Amino acid sequence: MRIRAFAIAWASLALTACASAPSAGDGSSAPESLAGTRWRLDELVSKSDAVGSVRPDDPSKYELTLTAGGTASARLDCNRGSGSWSATSSGPSAGKLTFGQMAMTRAMCPPGSLDTRIVRELSSVSAYERDGDRLVLYLTGDRGDQVWIRVRE
Repeated sequence: MRIRAFAIAWASLALTACASAPSAGDGSSAPESLAGTRWRLDELVSKSDAVGSVRPDDPSKYELTLTAGGTASARLDCNRGSGSWSATSSGPSAGKLTFGQMAMTRAMCPPGSLDTRIVRELSSVSAYERDGDRLVLYLTGDRGDQVWIRVRE
């Protein structure tokens, strides 16, 4: 009887450990709401200068894809970028979000391109909030936001 109780307790402990283990190898898991999604830039909002809000002349030039494997790839006007991303959820549609160093091609885009600004700001993203097909990326130090709209295939 005592052996059986011990075996049940041990099995229960083992199952609990397996159930709570993170799914990603780096100790974090991507919220389902972001993994495997593609986004198109809607607006860049700056809170630290007089420019305020900037909208791309053609939003289809700026797309961000977040894979379930933690890779971010981006179309940035005439350039392409890639790097890593990770997120932890603090609710059903918000949480902490960080991007690793983004590697970017260096083609000369036309004047007014937002490519370098987007990459620079992605390295400063600290949190996100999702409202349906709208994703807001908040920059550290309350410097501004990036607003993206979901692309559905």
